[in-house]
Amino acid sequence: MSAEPTSPAQVGSIWQHKPRWCQPWSILLTGLAAMGLSWIWLQHWWITALVSAAVLVWWVLFLVLVPRAWKAAAEAGEQIT
Repeated sequence: MSAEPTSPAQVGSIWQHKPRWCQPWSILLTGLAAMGLSWIWLQHWWITALVSAAVLVWWVLFLVLVPRAWKAAAEAGEQIT
């Protein structure tokens, strides 16, 4: 019998295992700051649009896809470290 957690309830949230700089609030604030500062400093809508698109991709990856994969792996009983 292994002592490794196998259910999502036993594994907990992915955010419990991440440092402060990788928490949802810090990811959101950093993205908003990047978008806002790109406009304040450069004042070119097309640069801000590119920065915003990159931030949106970053948000989807780290705030949606990674947690979903973490949960799916936990539900499948895979070892999560």
